[in-house]
Parts: sequence; C-alpha cells; structure tokens
Amino acid sequence: MTDRNPLARSLQLLWEGLPERAKGPKSRLTLGQIVTAGIELADADGIEALSMRKLAQKLDVGTMSLYRYVPSKGELLDLMLDAVVGPSQARRTAAERGWREFLATTARETRKLYITHSWALQANWSRPVLGPNSVADLNLFFTGVKNLSSSDQEKMNLATVIDSYVTGTVRQELLWLNASSESGMSDDEFWTYQLPTLNRVMSSGRFPAMAELSENTFDSTWEENFEFGLGLILDGLEARLRRP
Repeated sequence: MTDRNPLARSLQLLWEGLPERAKGPKSRLTLGQIVTAGIELADADGIEALSMRKLAQKLDVGTMSLYRYVPSKGELLDLMLDAVVGPSQARRTAAERGWREFLATTARETRKLYITHSWALQANWSRPVLGPNSVADLNLFFTGVKNLSSSDQEKMNLATVIDSYVTGTVRQELLWLNASSESGMSDDEFWTYQLPTLNRVMSSGRFPAMAELSENTFDSTWEENFEFGLGLILDGLEARLRRP
C-alpha cells in the first residue's frame, strides 16, 4: 500500500482486499481472519483493550508482521465496523412486507448488533468509511422504504432517527448492565439501600405525583421499553404520512 492516507488505505482494503505480493512467501493470513480475530477481542474486552500487539498474539504472528496486512488500528476498526453491518436475511424478508415491518425489523436487528458488539457504540460513525457491507446495508434501507411518500433526504433522515433511537436505548441498557460490576453492588442491593429514604420522602407530601404512582411503574424490561418507543416512532411516521 503506497498511499499513506489512512482513509485511502481503508478503502483499498475494504473494496480490493490485500494486494497481491509480487515477491516473497505467500500471505499467511487472510483479511477475514484478521478482522474476525479483532472482532472477537473487542467483543471480549472492549475497543480500548484492542491493540495490534494483542491481535498479533491471538493470530500467533509477530506484531510487525501484522502491520504488513493492516497498517494500523484505525484501518482495522474500519474493517471491523463494515464486517458487523450489512443486510440480514430477516431485513431482506421484511423489506417485502412494507415499510413499517421493515423499519421495525431494522431497529430490532440494529439493537441486537449493538448488544452483541457493544464496542461498535464507542466508534465514531458520524463520517463512516463505506465498505461493501455498509453500502449494501444502505441500499437495502432505501429498498425497504422506497414506497414511502417522502423525499430521499427525508428517508435518509429517517435512517438517522432510527439509528439514533437504537443507540440511545442500547447505551442506557448497557450502562445498567455494567452498573453492578462498577459499583460492586447488585441491583437489588442498590434499591434496597435506597428504599427507606424513598418511602420517607414519598410519605412527606413533597412529591405527590410520584407518591401516587402504581407499584409496577418501573417494572418494564429493557425490551418492553424499546418496543414502546419504537411503536411511538412508527405511529408518528404513519400519522405524518396520512396528512393531506
């Protein structure tokens, strides 16, 4: 790779793969093996723990040898992000059942992706490096919403809204899941410790609206919360489409 621009190197790897070697021994590793190993490390320990040294150890090669395949962690992350996105069979099928089913399935599949690969939430997607999977994913999105009476720009805005909703809810869920290990206190212990104080202030009359809440107010699961919000978004879009 002669171009020293990281973006150019990422695009070359994404769209053309590893260049053929004119001399020397054949490549010991494939790009797929490297990316898969990187994803496994990030899934286990997070994106901050991912390093070229640890990846080389996992692949049983020298760190300097690994740089001959992927120049840096930046290009590696571009490859990893493109690898975890892309059209799933569930979304392809949903695209044939109308825009509402397609958007609902897209949101659920994206939620599953971020929960499985939580490190992807730490990456900056504001200017994504578009590889084959990313472009195929976007192409499927516009296929799934092609019958919406909206402009292309509005459809792109809709894609951003859906993804923003999913990332926001998943971040909350992951923070909650991590709270026990970070605090050293289980969820039951946390609320049991606060309960005497809460009972006292609720009976004081200072917070009447809170005191009148039903006992199951805070009992929704994360999935129920997600589905409720998703329904509001889709209902709102449907109402907008019905306007004259």
